Amino acid sequence: MSAFDGIERGASVLDGFTRQDDGPQRSRLGALFSSGGTERPLAASAVVSLVCAADVQTEPVRWLWPGWIAAGKLAIIGGAPGCGKTTIAIALAAVVSRGGTFPDGVRCALPGNVLIWSGEDDPSDTLKPRLLAAGADVSRCHFIDCARDEDGPRPFDPARDMAGLDEAAQRLRDVRLLIADPIVSAVAGDSHKNAEVRRGLQPIVDFAIRHGCAVLGVTHFTKGTSGRDPVERITGSLAFAALARLVLVAAKERTGEDERRVFVRAKNNIGPDGGGFAYALDVAEIEADGGTVTSSRVTWGEPIEGEAREILAIAEADEDDERRTQTDEAEDFLRQILASGARQSKDIEREAKAAGIGTKPLRNARQRLGIKPKKASFSGGWIWSLPGCEVAQDAQVAPNSHTEKQGNIEAQGQLGGEDLEAEVIL
Repeated sequence: MSAFDGIERGASVLDGFTRQDDGPQRSRLGALFSSGGTERPLAASAVVSLVCAADVQTEPVRWLWPGWIAAGKLAIIGGAPGCGKTTIAIALAAVVSRGGTFPDGVRCALPGNVLIWSGEDDPSDTLKPRLLAAGADVSRCHFIDCARDEDGPRPFDPARDMAGLDEAAQRLRDVRLLIADPIVSAVAGDSHKNAEVRRGLQPIVDFAIRHGCAVLGVTHFTKGTSGRDPVERITGSLAFAALARLVLVAAKERTGEDERRVFVRAKNNIGPDGGGFAYALDVAEIEADGGTVTSSRVTWGEPIEGEAREILAIAEADEDDERRTQTDEAEDFLRQILASGARQSKDIEREAKAAGIGTKPLRNARQRLGIKPKKASFSGGWIWSLPGCEVAQDAQVAPNSHTEKQGNIEAQGQLGGEDLEAEVIL
């Protein structure tokens, strides 16, 4: 049957459409006009389930630390290198493990087991000493050691081994907190692309929901972003901060010979934001396993009021800040984004715009750094790379060590993928 059946010769098609009493025929004509004159069948799709709001059981947010760390939610700690982000995360883990009190004096409402994965610090000489210095119940703290598959044990990779970690957590039970340091390692693809970051973080968000535990991801600030909204300063794609329900940030302030540090709440989708606490990093000597080890620990100070951006602006103020130009910031941005290799110019320009860097400062910074745009291939786009890191004229530019296709395949197999699933050893 044609979509025009039933329309008299010489009559207006629009008239025929408006006179159609037959529902299906009218629908076919509507589809014909919307498709530009070519009638196409609807593509096959999955069955979508709807839940009526009246049938949803309302529940309050369950907090480990009210207003700061929520059960079943992802939170991120960001800051510049050297401000003690991991030490803060360990201090909070110690409170959860022993059911202690947080900096505001509130006792942890949901004490229990803590899972810790670090791709940067060693458990024996760094992480366990910090736990001991913070007064943790180490019998409740578990380091994610490795993943074992048919080829034997290998280092745990949060971008592909979350299914195995899920099973390990079910065996352990009462998991209240997972620390992922750095959280960017959970993304198999390009950490500067929103879609790939959301796909990479979703298994971690699902893990938090299933186990009712909080996830605390540790990450850095993007260089050259001082003075901007702290949420926008989280390195990589904006999806990191967007997907996290809470964003906590740390910074250190130098006033003469004294050093003051601040820990503030930059974003909270499920409660109040702003405010924070002063803190210091102290050296502690710990007696453990028949010997003495030196470690760092957090000593919390007075509460701080105000918006995170204002607090950090004061903490990070420097005599040279006024002399820094937009080109200086653009130069720092280019150094960081090109540190891992060449990138497509259109991607760089898009991310620079998202970071608040204008076209002119970006161009001036490119020239100052000696970056010469080149064609990736005959039919490819323009690429930028730092001097000494140029790619061949016909090279294929990838966002990182994975191709986009491989990143997608790995991301799709993060939970429940038979080929990628491995047993995780705690």
